[in-house]
Amino acid sequence: MKILTQADVARLGAYRDIVEALREGFRAEIETPVRHHHDITDVATLLLMPAWSKDWAGLKTVVFKSDNAAQGLPTIQASYLLIEQKTGETVAMMDGGEITRRRTAAASALAADYLARKDAETMTLVGAGALSSHFALAHAAVRPVKRVFIYTRSLPKGEALAAELAQRGLEAHAVTDLEHAVRQSDIVTCVTTSTAPIVKGAWLKPGAHVDLAGAFKPTMRETDGDVVARSSVYVDTREGALAEAGDLLQARDEGKFDFAHVKGDLFDLCRGKVQGRASDEEITLFKSAGTAIEDLATAIMLYQKAR
Repeated sequence: MKILTQADVARLGAYRDIVEALREGFRAEIETPVRHHHDITDVATLLLMPAWSKDWAGLKTVVFKSDNAAQGLPTIQASYLLIEQKTGETVAMMDGGEITRRRTAAASALAADYLARKDAETMTLVGAGALSSHFALAHAAVRPVKRVFIYTRSLPKGEALAAELAQRGLEAHAVTDLEHAVRQSDIVTCVTTSTAPIVKGAWLKPGAHVDLAGAFKPTMRETDGDVVARSSVYVDTREGALAEAGDLLQARDEGKFDFAHVKGDLFDLCRGKVQGRASDEEITLFKSAGTAIEDLATAIMLYQKAR
């Protein structure tokens, strides 16, 4: 059995490679039952996320430990178990945290490959948490992104992220005027846990692509209803969007969106059932909730590269 550490996953998991693995994953027949959610102590929640295809099975385990922060430890610990269906053998154990970060960003980049303008060069990144750098780099793997504006509540965190991205070859700037940044941007990515709108629809320029990956509960949102109303809306899975996509659910409740108007999901885009961006002036929006398909597809690719 192979053991892939966080460093191994980072080394093997090039963003473009994960994007292509996800594209094939959404074209394949992969089963993803509802994830298990168990409160195992007062400070620990266990999540189990299985997925399987004809040839492979996988299980991601996630433990959310609310008291870890006080000990200087990550609050989320995750592992991934990959099984070969032919023999039932466990062939790899991998760091699940790094898989999650990279596949989450790559899923948005996959959507952008269908929805963002081909000449998208300028990006606004809202949020400077653990996922943020991955999103900038993943989008730059599918579009000619050169300049990134970073907006976050903590300017020092934004400046630190800008310095990190600059070392990776991107022109990056921490900004305090979000409206000015968004009005210039071809791609607007939000990776926050906000419960109130941050980005406004009035700021979006024609041809912008909005990528929403942060808010993961019906009570959370990163955009106002006008962003959704102005956009052609796509999701990773319809089931996940109906359950968790606060931006869409709250826009619906405000009378600015109808789920019947979702243009497509990643299955539709990857299988060629829907077109994606129709014109250079169209405003598009992708809302992700995450799916175990992405974990399994990424784990298979990593294992095959490691062999």
